Amino acid sequence: MRKIRIIEQISLDGVIQQSADENDFPYGNWTAPYRTPAGRDLILAAYGARFDLLLGRRTYDAWSSFWPKAPSSPMADGLNAATKYVATHRPESLEWGPFEGVGPDLVEGVRRIKAQDGPDLVLSGSSTLTSTLLEHGLADEVLLVVYPVLLGTGKRFFAEGTPARTFELVSTQTTPTGIILSSYKVAGPLTTG
Repeated sequence: MRKIRIIEQISLDGVIQQSADENDFPYGNWTAPYRTPAGRDLILAAYGARFDLLLGRRTYDAWSSFWPKAPSSPMADGLNAATKYVATHRPESLEWGPFEGVGPDLVEGVRRIKAQDGPDLVLSGSSTLTSTLLEHGLADEVLLVVYPVLLGTGKRFFAEGTPARTFELVSTQTTPTGIILSSYKVAGPLTTG
């Protein structure tokens, strides 16, 4: 069975939005000043040598306008080669391949894809899918790439109403620019004392 890893670049206040084109967000590309070769290598290692992608339609559209034209690099080559499983009502309009629509029932579609043979699935961006995957116990790991900034506005990692969960810390790494990469295994529902 394939695993699903959620990998998100996130501010200290939980913002994952990076595009200034979306909802008048004033801080487009806010992660750029913190990027280093060491950080890139940690992200590449988190994705793995082989992976497929699980994407919402907005993330797919944003990435498909950039990555197919990007110069060859380990990240570009990996993303372009990966099968993109896309949550969309218009699979016929997908062009950046290889691709496959998840199907009309997101939860059943993801369960079907997880049960297939193949590399692990990486979900990045696509915040709408994150809550659904956690609610239905479909995510196996969450990697937060936390940047030392507060943005105050923008799309948040977890939507309001995301079910309470506990996570088990697997590892933590840092970069010279203050980025913290923390990997968590999904442990289960939240218990309180």
